[in-house]
Amino acid sequence: MTKHFLPLLTAAFLASTAGAFAAGELTYVVNNESAKYDPGTTAETFAAPIIGNTFEGLVRFDADSNIVPALAESWDVSEDGLTYTFNLRDANWSDGKPVTAGDFVYAWDRVLNPATGAMNAAMLYSIVGAEEAYNADGVGDIAISAPDDKTLTFTLKARVPYMMQLLTYTTFFPVRQDVVEADPEGWTRDPATFIGTGPFRVTEFNQGESVVFEKNPEYYDADAVSLDKLTFRLIPDPATALAAMEAGDVDGIESVPAPEIPRLSVESDAFMVVPALGTTYAFFNTHQAPLDNLKVREALSMAIDREEIVEFVLQSADIPALGLVPPGMTIAGEEFTDGRDTFGLGEAAEIEAAQAMLAEAGYPDGEGFPETLFVTYSSPPIEKLLEAIQQMWKQNLNIDVNIQASEWQVYYPEVQKVEYQIAQMGWGADYPHPMTFLDNFVTGSPNNLGNWSNADYDAAIAAAKATGDEAESLAEMRKAEAILMNDHAILPQYHRNNYMMMSPEVTGFWRSTLNVPYFRDAQIAE
Repeated sequence: MTKHFLPLLTAAFLASTAGAFAAGELTYVVNNESAKYDPGTTAETFAAPIIGNTFEGLVRFDADSNIVPALAESWDVSEDGLTYTFNLRDANWSDGKPVTAGDFVYAWDRVLNPATGAMNAAMLYSIVGAEEAYNADGVGDIAISAPDDKTLTFTLKARVPYMMQLLTYTTFFPVRQDVVEADPEGWTRDPATFIGTGPFRVTEFNQGESVVFEKNPEYYDADAVSLDKLTFRLIPDPATALAAMEAGDVDGIESVPAPEIPRLSVESDAFMVVPALGTTYAFFNTHQAPLDNLKVREALSMAIDREEIVEFVLQSADIPALGLVPPGMTIAGEEFTDGRDTFGLGEAAEIEAAQAMLAEAGYPDGEGFPETLFVTYSSPPIEKLLEAIQQMWKQNLNIDVNIQASEWQVYYPEVQKVEYQIAQMGWGADYPHPMTFLDNFVTGSPNNLGNWSNADYDAAIAAAKATGDEAESLAEMRKAEAILMNDHAILPQYHRNNYMMMSPEVTGFWRSTLNVPYFRDAQIAE
């Protein structure tokens, strides 16, 4: 297989188009629109660009992936690694009211009330009393307190080596009680009530078209923010977005069409390949026939050619995926994926083995295979990917699988009902640690969209979290991934990079490996 080895760029890379840009105004194209922008409740990747530029928590990542102060100006951790104390800086909400430690207490208590519907409440379970309170409808003693307006403290059940990384995620961001309780369902859709703590504030929500921001004058480091206006323009089709970029109508686009990647990597100094901690996969619904048969799931996964997907369908520098966790995360001095089993899969299709497995499942040469539907969200690149997989299953297994696409706002709620047979999804890391992927498959996790459950898996994840020994934790996490993959609960496709463009007149822009574009430090050359 011939691979496209493209430069991997981060931080303040400068990209290109010709054309004059208004001073202090920048337009960036996004391809998808989220259904909700509540930092405490959402787990949608599509919400990240908006939340990441309008909210900050205690700490944040800088362009070099270092943890730096945000709303907290300093912090202390007890010698046993269990008690964290944060000292808040003088900071205001975007409407001018002071940020207090009580805002964090309210926000975290809110996440731990199941009635709130927070998708990542489990991120707080390491705090003493948090899981118990969640399981008691939000009632209980949680070891989170605000001794005064400038001091926040919390205590963990056991040491969590990646706690500071966790705190950068939106689930830990503060929200204002008076704002949320005045309109629990609608406060994030109205610029007047979408009150944040970040470098920008929203001035317009134009559904189906754009989100418009202005510099937040109340931001604690407002002097560092150069842009006066920032617009996220919604263009679902990457080809249309690229045309707007090359015409000089926009300053940046979050993705480029796969067929254009080879050309742009040579011709355009605007082109960027940003490393991403992400895996694209589909859920097999193990409760729906014929996917309730392990041998069927394994045959389907063995029959797809991941090399061909990357090389000829995606035409990218992505990595064929044989497991859940992507490369790029080191624990106890070891890359998580080093030495990982292939779980019977190959980068190329294992055709004969897949055919034999399907025959063992009761469908020799595809005979009698029942009607099966593969659902997905509307996205030209993803639909093209699924059509390729559909053809591979027809060619290699002689089975017909239908594809059905719908808009994200319709698709995601339907997938959450777990009534599908196969559903396209994937996951981008919320924090740079394997647990951000593995935690999703614990029994009862709201992100466990296949409703898959395995007691041994749950036990391994619990053991990985309970130990203070990183090497032991690594072993338990690897054990958990093997349980998931040997049960073929998902159809792994590829580990992602992000392919985008940004004008070379823009400096200071960076996009994290967690897929959040940051404009705090962006500047446009005169």
